[in-house]
Amino acid sequence: MAGVLFVHNNFPGQFRDLAEQLVARGVRCGAFAQAHAVEELPGVPMIRYSLDRGSTFGIHPLAVRAEADFIRGSRTLAAARKAKEQGFNPDVIIGHTGWGETLLLSEVWPEARQVLYPEFFYSGHGRDIGFDTEFKPLTDEAVLLGKAKNATMSLSLTDADAIVCPTQYQASTLPKVFQPLVRIIHEGVDLQEIRPGPAAPFALDNGQVIPPGTPVITHINNSMEPLRGLHIFARALPRLLAEVPEAQVLIIGDHQSKHGYSGSAPDEKTWSDVCFSGVEIDPARVHLLGRTPHERMLAALRLSTAHVYYTYPFVLSWSLSEAMASGCYIVASDTPPLHEAIEDGVSGRLLPFFDPAALSEALIAACRDPDASAPFRVAARTTAERLFNRDESRAAWLVLLREMGLVIPA
Repeated sequence: MAGVLFVHNNFPGQFRDLAEQLVARGVRCGAFAQAHAVEELPGVPMIRYSLDRGSTFGIHPLAVRAEADFIRGSRTLAAARKAKEQGFNPDVIIGHTGWGETLLLSEVWPEARQVLYPEFFYSGHGRDIGFDTEFKPLTDEAVLLGKAKNATMSLSLTDADAIVCPTQYQASTLPKVFQPLVRIIHEGVDLQEIRPGPAAPFALDNGQVIPPGTPVITHINNSMEPLRGLHIFARALPRLLAEVPEAQVLIIGDHQSKHGYSGSAPDEKTWSDVCFSGVEIDPARVHLLGRTPHERMLAALRLSTAHVYYTYPFVLSWSLSEAMASGCYIVASDTPPLHEAIEDGVSGRLLPFFDPAALSEALIAACRDPDASAPFRVAARTTAERLFNRDESRAAWLVLLREMGLVIPA
């Protein structure tokens, strides 16, 4: 029986809405994921695979990532053979290329069309590697390891019939040979659920309640790491707190994380400890909320006077799109991922990444004159409606899949 196979290490990941839409239209769907993928979507049976071995001891450093990807690819190959024996032969394979899981599937289903989702193509020059050398020095080894990350992704993409990237910037990182296959389809935001609205009192775990009207700075940083600018944000806080004594700061993310896109924190510390090292803050005013339920995160954004989003040249975070959809005043880094989302002075501010003083000044100004940010908030919401509209994302996916030959009932 035909249908769609989703392949994602932690399914559903970016494919949640698409899978739900296809199931609702009567399209048979299945999924491959690694054993740690705990969530199940109704109507999408999932085959979870476990790794049957680890990396080879003493393997050449540049081959470590490729070997790991091929190990995962071999496990999804076994899963594919099992699924085929049970009568599942997908018309279309939709797969994330980040872990090598799609590498060998064409050997089982050579006729299936593949729509592949590469989030980012690494480079030792001009992107995240070497952008900030404070914690990770730019070495020849770092450059080569970054290049080696692309090895299996490049091989996977040779099987692609179409390539989907969420933003223009992320698509631009792909080699020219793959560009003709690219479609820009962001996963989208539910603009009905996530929208500007009145702020409500925000209760903290310590019993403190932040009332609406309080100057509140928000920051979302999943792994609390420097790649998302936590160290710059931390260094901007003392001046803000000194000059705006009523200001409160809400930081959402895993403050116990020792790993992330930035790699491993030094000396077995958490990235939060590293980024706040040497920075004196008042814990009664700077609140590390940890991982937070989605509705609570949205409540924090509705309370926000200014939302800080900084990033190296890398993947754009879902949190930015939701903050913009919420009508936040965005204070962001002047780095390439932001250039298509924020127009400086119109839909937010773009500031030099490595200038904590500029960030302090922008946040102080926002707290002292919150009404001045009203046009920025409206423009941010308007931009979110243009770039991150989930309904338009759904429609674009359905058009693409029909082009791939998938029969999708209306």
